[in-house]
Amino acid sequence: MRNLLLAILALAAAPAAAQDNLKLFSTDINVRTSLTFKAADTAVQKMLPAGWELNSPAAGPTKGFNLGVTLIDYVTVQDPEGKPLPLRNIVVLNIPAKKAGTSEAVTMVFGGFIAQAGVPGAYGVYGSANITVDRRSHTEPDGKSMINETWQAKADDGSMLDLQIEFERGVPARSKVEAKVHSSAKPDFYRIYRFEQAADVVRSTAAGIDRVSKFSFKASGPKLAPIFDGTEQLISITSVPSYSRSIFLPAM
Repeated sequence: MRNLLLAILALAAAPAAAQDNLKLFSTDINVRTSLTFKAADTAVQKMLPAGWELNSPAAGPTKGFNLGVTLIDYVTVQDPEGKPLPLRNIVVLNIPAKKAGTSEAVTMVFGGFIAQAGVPGAYGVYGSANITVDRRSHTEPDGKSMINETWQAKADDGSMLDLQIEFERGVPARSKVEAKVHSSAKPDFYRIYRFEQAADVVRSTAAGIDRVSKFSFKASGPKLAPIFDGTEQLISITSVPSYSRSIFLPAM
């Protein structure tokens, strides 16, 4: 079971091979919540650039998902020299993908939301939105901890995403991972993430895990309605209370 828990990695990405000749872009520490869904393949495939195809995982707690939503609450962000950068929380929309004719599993970021000053974001696909996060925890004398989170993104174009969740904290699985993430707007562009995380899978239909006591997810508007049409199925929810990352770009 622990091996299954380790399978849910950043943005649901599969580990990538070690890369040489990389240039440090930034480092950050954040808290994140990751949702995976099974939506209509035809609708999700339309979000991928030509020459790319869906590559849903065949095992693990996210087995069968084709659409991911990752909500990132930054604690600190620094440039390569260690100078602080602005904290702009992000909602990331991503797809498990591979280039046609290859077997390398990557994450493809095709959309998302960020504060106006950060548009269009590192992958050139984020729209402007006001993002708010409310996170509360309550721990009993016996050590049982209940976490309550509310995330809301109100985009300038009328799109809106609202997540409310309450769950019992489990024992997060610690891991060190390397992942490769591409942009749907410029698919040859990618960044390498090297990170340490503590990931707590609080719900997984594939692994039979469910410590969620309350859950509400709403997505609407021009950016979200085409993929969240009411037929999507929730596959997993992962809470990541500790995520420390270094981001690298291929050196030119």
